[in-house]
Amino acid sequence: MIGSSVVLRTRSWIVLCLSGFLGCSTIGSPALAADCPGHPDALGTSRTLVVDPHEHPLIGTMQYRETLPLKDHEVVLTFDDGPLPKYSNQVLKILDDECIKATFFIIGSQAKANPDGVRKLVAAGHTVGTHSMNHPLTFDRMPIEKAEAEINGGIEWTSAAMTDPSKLAPFFRIPGLMRAEGVEHHLISRGIQVWSADFPADDWRHVSSDRVYQLAIQRLEAKGKGILLLHDIQARTVAALPKIIRDLKARGYRIVHVVPATADRPATPTTPVEWLLHPPTETVPIARWPAVPGFVFTQTKALPAPSLADLNAQTEHQPLLPRRTMAQTNVAATLPVPGRALFAIPEGSVEVLLSTTLSRRAATRLAMAAETPHAAKNKAKPQGRRTAHAAQAAPKHAAQAKTTAPRPTRLATSAKKRA
Repeated sequence: MIGSSVVLRTRSWIVLCLSGFLGCSTIGSPALAADCPGHPDALGTSRTLVVDPHEHPLIGTMQYRETLPLKDHEVVLTFDDGPLPKYSNQVLKILDDECIKATFFIIGSQAKANPDGVRKLVAAGHTVGTHSMNHPLTFDRMPIEKAEAEINGGIEWTSAAMTDPSKLAPFFRIPGLMRAEGVEHHLISRGIQVWSADFPADDWRHVSSDRVYQLAIQRLEAKGKGILLLHDIQARTVAALPKIIRDLKARGYRIVHVVPATADRPATPTTPVEWLLHPPTETVPIARWPAVPGFVFTQTKALPAPSLADLNAQTEHQPLLPRRTMAQTNVAATLPVPGRALFAIPEGSVEVLLSTTLSRRAATRLAMAAETPHAAKNKAKPQGRRTAHAAQAAPKHAAQAKTTAPRPTRLATSAKKRA
């Protein structure tokens, strides 16, 4: 039974390879801490996980039902928006010193401007996916034709920057996580896996590097494992990353490197329940994506999967089409798109005020302004020598002004007498 499963899986990878998108190269063995030259205490990469985008096209519990099949205390590091040499090179050096392999989602315009940065990632053994051409935060409402152009632009420029374009992984992260069913269906039809995340570190926000570090560790501890979303174009990320790695090591976490399946490297064997972040205590059949996208198989604990004819009969106005996918029929499998507020904290919010040094100073100024105007002014501006002298002279000048006040004119005096 196991042998036949491997044969079938291998045949499917041959088909994927011939389709032209998946690279057909052998991927090196994982880097362990003991194999990290010059860094015996490095965290290293514990194992390589090979995934098939056709079997599990939507991953990351921030938005989807499934995530990567990780064991407890396993972490996948992902970085968006690069390469930007000023910061991406520093991130690359930090990861290299720890022999850590990560996944990078490249913006096409960045690859066009910095092709050498893409080549460095590939040479270092990292997985390279794409993140659109220009990173528009409108994927949830743009026409599918425009979304397709953005997707294609990112793929074309990122692969063009590579010496071997087959190294490009069929992984895509929607900019801003602004998901839309039409975009997801388009990507799935092309065999491209859509990556969300399991938890972010908010490093795109105006927060301190300490806050980025704290959020990464706190959220990871809350979930126990998962995909961490970071950005390699931020100074705060560069500053926070060594602290994050240090704590991962101290808390017993392990790094997993994710790569796409190829003809000569089949997907890591897994069970459906492993693709859930926290599997239920009772075994319940899980909806699976079939080998041919478009036909839906869903099953609950109480009822068998309805047939397509039954689904069409239950729909009054718009019958389900044969190519309807699970993301459309199983609403519970997909969470709503995050609001734009997720990626921009309003100025003056409590989180900003508490998380950055500059904001703490701003909070102090606000507290001073809340005092009486004269007290705040006197407290903010202590009297200097010249100011003190002017204050002492003020009563004298007032007295002189009183004695030298102009006397009433003759016209004013006569008018007073007549009154």
